[in-house]
Amino acid sequence: MEPTKRMKKRMLFGLCAFTIVLSMLIVRVGFIQIVQGEELKRQALEQQTKDVVITPTRGTIYDCNGKVLAVSASVETVYAHPAQIKSDGGAEIVAAKLAEILEMDYETVYEKITKNVSYVYIKKKVEKDVADQIRELKTAEETKDYFQGVGLSEDSKRYYPMNSLASQVIGFVGTDNQGLAGIEAQYDSYLKGQTGKISSLKNASGVSMDEQHEEQTAAQDGYNLVLTLDETTQHFLENHLKTAAEENKLGNGACGIVMNVKTGEILAMGTDGSFDLNDPFTLTNEEEVERIAALPEEEQSEARSEALQQMWRNRLISDSYEPGSTFKILVTAAALEEKVVTLEDQFSCNGAYHVADRNIKCWKSGGHGAETFLEGVQNSCNPVFMQVGLRLGQSKFLEYFNGFGLSQKTGIDLPGEGTGIFFDESSFTDLDLAVASFGQGIQVTPLELITAVSAVANGGYVMEPHVVKEIRDSNNNVVETIEPKVVRQIISEETSETVCSVLESVVTDGSASKAYIAGYHVAGKTGTSEKLPRNNGKYIASFMGFAPANDPEIACLVILDEPNGDFYFGGQIAAPVVHDILEDTLDYLEVAKQYTAEELEQLSKSMPNVTGMSVSEAKNELSEYNFTVKVEGEGDQVVSQMPPEGTALSENSTVILYTEEQEEQKTIELPDLYGKTYREAREILTSKGLNIHPVGIEESINDNDIVTGQSPAAGTLVYPATAIEVETTNLNAH
Repeated sequence: MEPTKRMKKRMLFGLCAFTIVLSMLIVRVGFIQIVQGEELKRQALEQQTKDVVITPTRGTIYDCNGKVLAVSASVETVYAHPAQIKSDGGAEIVAAKLAEILEMDYETVYEKITKNVSYVYIKKKVEKDVADQIRELKTAEETKDYFQGVGLSEDSKRYYPMNSLASQVIGFVGTDNQGLAGIEAQYDSYLKGQTGKISSLKNASGVSMDEQHEEQTAAQDGYNLVLTLDETTQHFLENHLKTAAEENKLGNGACGIVMNVKTGEILAMGTDGSFDLNDPFTLTNEEEVERIAALPEEEQSEARSEALQQMWRNRLISDSYEPGSTFKILVTAAALEEKVVTLEDQFSCNGAYHVADRNIKCWKSGGHGAETFLEGVQNSCNPVFMQVGLRLGQSKFLEYFNGFGLSQKTGIDLPGEGTGIFFDESSFTDLDLAVASFGQGIQVTPLELITAVSAVANGGYVMEPHVVKEIRDSNNNVVETIEPKVVRQIISEETSETVCSVLESVVTDGSASKAYIAGYHVAGKTGTSEKLPRNNGKYIASFMGFAPANDPEIACLVILDEPNGDFYFGGQIAAPVVHDILEDTLDYLEVAKQYTAEELEQLSKSMPNVTGMSVSEAKNELSEYNFTVKVEGEGDQVVSQMPPEGTALSENSTVILYTEEQEEQKTIELPDLYGKTYREAREILTSKGLNIHPVGIEESINDNDIVTGQSPAAGTLVYPATAIEVETTNLNAH
């Protein structure tokens, strides 16, 4: 029987319906497979497996000599799988034991391990000895059946062995080991490494299957950093800043930078207000703590947060200030480079200079009278610099302001860098130019200023400052070396040499005498600026110095904010701080000393007669000579001395006081010093208990000068503490 027309219609309709449904199924399957495939696969894996994160070891931070500044030590994280614990039926036992071992509240632990989740952290940063107690519970017969849902994973905890040293530079990490400030934040991507994980299968109840189904992806430890910071130099800087802050009763603290002028490497950077990197969320300023405590309770949280931000802030790179007369270094360099002035040009200062409709005063009431430009720099005379600035002109002045890098970031590898502030160029007037020429009305960051002055010192090259020297992998292989980077040359080497000489004269003959260091050619400039608003009695005293002036190595900038002591001029209170920092640092770095004949004569002391005095009286007498005193014998009175009365000795020479008669005094065979450097000769003699005394020096003596004669001669037997006379010659002078 042939199908009827109606049956054919039904069959066609059924076929169409089937085709449509089949097409929809195909589209749906395709959508699931192609579009949703990866996501569904991920969800399936999540349902079927449980992952435990393995935290990598964060990279170590070293100073330039390999001393550890930040290191991560192994700790552990305690976690739990609530479904497993529920299956084992011992939630109360587990909560009680963990609360006791981890020193946590029982209710808190119980709530965690009974949550309707697959995985929960109990406690992070657990020390190994504590974690071992939990391991014992997982293996002990009476508790192991209840603790299969408790696990331990490797973690790390950040430690800072130097505590507060360079705290604003190094920075710190949060509880998740993420860098939150300083180098820790800037180089977080290098330091943090890559996390690993342990994946294991679980059943429908969320309970782990046997360990043979576990897969582990190893964590990759972070890179290590070697800084340009020198831990010893950093100590020098911070200690002297703290002393200065106390002695001068600073209202807003002290800060400073030590930089290698040739490479842009930061050797030290810090303030007197550091904080403990191992406890970065505790305020160190007691006055600030008391102020916050006195606020209404609802305001305390925000105030504390602001105070912490200020404590962590590295104001040496983020905050700008009026540099005052230290800025005259750059004006001097620009003016000499453009040949708008010579050192012999004559000026006259009657105490003020008239610009536009203003009489702008010199810092010295009554003025300096007639003076050359060189004398104007030595006197830090404002009228002289106003005239020189006007000779430069607005366009050139702005060109050098930008060229020295004072209008843009230096590019230092630290977060939060700020920039200087200049007048509005569209309305920059001669009056603005005049005051800017002596460092008023403009603002720079301390980092910008020391970078610019380093360019003046190093031959005219603006360097990009940096604090990281090398990046190394976990096996200590060098991955990257940060080489010194020249940004531009702003002045000629000839101009640089001239300005270095001028600035040395500021120290030897001008307003910066308190920065003078015998044996080192120190160059520098004082600065005193009045804070805004004017006439409020608040000042910033500063000093910018570098040495040796004839071959600059190290620059140091110190800023003392709001001194409330007897003095506030930079030459009075900031220059001595730079003196101390430079002297300690140059000696530590073994930069060669170069004594002038006059300095040697001043340093040479005649040994007094202390025989017959008590030991305490003799020590008191010799303390004024800066001699090192050694006492031989058990008596209370000096019966003899070495060297004898009248012997010419240099500072720090050794003097021996004998309190008992010597039956037969020991002698020392004098070594041959010919051909040694002066420094080597001094070290050899000192190691043998002898003193050195240079003779026949016409101009100066350098630590690297060669010994060409000695008296007594080599091989002579001499007594301890004898002063050995040496003659030297400077081979470079021939």
